[in-house]
Amino acid sequence: MDSGNSTRRRFMLDSAAVVSAASVHAAVASRSYAAGDETLRVGVVGCGGRGTGSAVQALTADANVQIVALGDVFEDRLENSLAVLDRHTKTTDAGVKHSDELAKRVNVPPEQRFVGFDAYKQVIDLVDVVILTTPPHFRPEQLAYAVKQGKHVFAEKPVATDSAGVRLALEACKEAKRKNLSVVAGLCWRYHLPRIETMRQVREEGLIGEPVAIETVYNVGGVWGPRRRPEQVESEMELQLRNWYYYKWLSGDHIVEQAVHALDTMGWVMRDEPPVQCWGVGGRQVRTDPQHGDIYDHFSLVFEYANGTRGYHQCRQWPGARFNQINDYVFGSKGTCDVWRHNIKGAVDWQYDGPDKNMYQHEQDELFASIRSGNPINDGKHMCYSTLLAIMGRMAAYTGDRITWEMVMNSEQRLGPEKYAWGDAPEVVVAKPGVTKYH
Repeated sequence: MDSGNSTRRRFMLDSAAVVSAASVHAAVASRSYAAGDETLRVGVVGCGGRGTGSAVQALTADANVQIVALGDVFEDRLENSLAVLDRHTKTTDAGVKHSDELAKRVNVPPEQRFVGFDAYKQVIDLVDVVILTTPPHFRPEQLAYAVKQGKHVFAEKPVATDSAGVRLALEACKEAKRKNLSVVAGLCWRYHLPRIETMRQVREEGLIGEPVAIETVYNVGGVWGPRRRPEQVESEMELQLRNWYYYKWLSGDHIVEQAVHALDTMGWVMRDEPPVQCWGVGGRQVRTDPQHGDIYDHFSLVFEYANGTRGYHQCRQWPGARFNQINDYVFGSKGTCDVWRHNIKGAVDWQYDGPDKNMYQHEQDELFASIRSGNPINDGKHMCYSTLLAIMGRMAAYTGDRITWEMVMNSEQRLGPEKYAWGDAPEVVVAKPGVTKYH
């Protein structure tokens, strides 16, 4: 399934060659891949734009990677991904060009294409590395299964849509560390070279002194519109899955699915230590039609940390709004950092002037380099804590309550159905502050 919207999803590629199913089954969990000439078999679970793009970047990252298995709940999404891969395209920092070399390393014969709610298991069982790019609701279970089977993982953000899912993901990431498996998160700003150095100046060099306040803004026009009308689908479950972004059990709401990038920056500044409490507002002002499911279209929140630092977060998706802004600022005792412009003003002025690189490509480069070197990356803590920051903000806005870190960490709420099947789907209920309760 498609894991998001925007132009960043356009990293696509090609397919062609064939390897035998027997060679795929020869993969052994937790094996060493230090030899650069040893093939790494990669599978994709969730065949939307982000999954297809990540497959391209995986092939680009390592000359001995093969894409050998695909899985999705919808056959047409899987087939569309294969069609895109058949165009033999490769994304580079300079643009898009054709690459027959990449095409030779895509081998997904019919018996290695899996459709259905359990397709992820069949993909994971065949590969050494799995790319998880389904709607976020399914991520924790898929991540846990991949780690259980001893596979390296790229997991798109966010890692879950509820606290129960985050707890499952946290345990999986701890297990991955014990097994020396890499888990790289799709919180791509942590792999953006200018931002990495900017944050180093703030955190390690102390150019702005102690952070006093953090402002994160993710105000945009919206995402893709509803994809299918009720009369075009066979069940309510299909309708919701086709339009997953608009249902909180599937996406977590846009604060969790999209604005988690901004909240991840807040967490990064605070060294991934959790806030004490959060409060704020949110609602549906523009996207009020039932076709937009049950998610909000705006949030405005305050996060308070134990040392007195406050984080101010605002995000909204209002189609047609003329002023959009995505920006992060850190205000310190000695200066101010404009995170997006990679500069600092204060007692010491600083401007980043080093190299840049496509951050989506860099994620995959680092993942495969870590596997080859035997020095695994584990993004588990910040991946899970940043997701919890977003869930914490959603809880505060939905309920109108002050939400503490203990409340969000220990919440027993589990979004979604007890089991996955075609037919009925979770009831669509828009949260009402003062009525909706924490649980």
